[in-house]
Amino acid sequence: MADEVTLLDLWSSPFAMRVRIALAEKGIEYESKEEDLSNKSALLLKMNPVHKQIPVLIHKGRPVCESLIIVQYIDEVWRDKSPLLLPSHPYDRANARFWADFVDKKIYPTGKLVWGAAGEVQEAAKKELVGCFKLLERELGDKPYFGGEKLGFVDVSLIPFYSWFYALETCGNFSIIVECPKLVAWAKRCMEKESVSKSLPDQYKIYCFLMELKRKFDAK
Repeated sequence: MADEVTLLDLWSSPFAMRVRIALAEKGIEYESKEEDLSNKSALLLKMNPVHKQIPVLIHKGRPVCESLIIVQYIDEVWRDKSPLLLPSHPYDRANARFWADFVDKKIYPTGKLVWGAAGEVQEAAKKELVGCFKLLERELGDKPYFGGEKLGFVDVSLIPFYSWFYALETCGNFSIIVECPKLVAWAKRCMEKESVSKSLPDQYKIYCFLMELKRKFDAK
């Protein structure tokens, strides 16, 4: 099956991490091709000519782009393989998609400002990010996972950003476990799963990578 499934990947991308987790949860063998976004491969440009970004899942020669769309595709194509990441009920599915979209629209851009900006912009972003985390804690409630008793679509969407926590805390000078203990407990629960722990890089390695990105951006 590995010759049928290829992932155009990037170790540091939270969006690629989502796809790696979903493939691992389903037990799908695949070939990972690490991309250099400063020198994009001909295959990436061919398979994602619109956005020219990773991740791209290539299945039987056909590309699927955008991480949340890829995760849903994996869940639908390999429905015979447990677990199902999306709920079976239409309302629950819609709700899961809402919160995954919330992660993309709020956690990613706001988190970038916490580790990438300074001064008033950073302080405002930090306040907004903590507010977003608290909303997610409320949605999680007393469930072990956003998906209920098992890892689900929202969990897969959000958990890659756990790799940012050290960078967020260090750059923003705050403690996520103090502000949002329930969210940190959830993240640690997710990390107990091999599909997650093997898909997420070390937080300090991500911190160093993000600081190098920031340095290059600030130098321009």
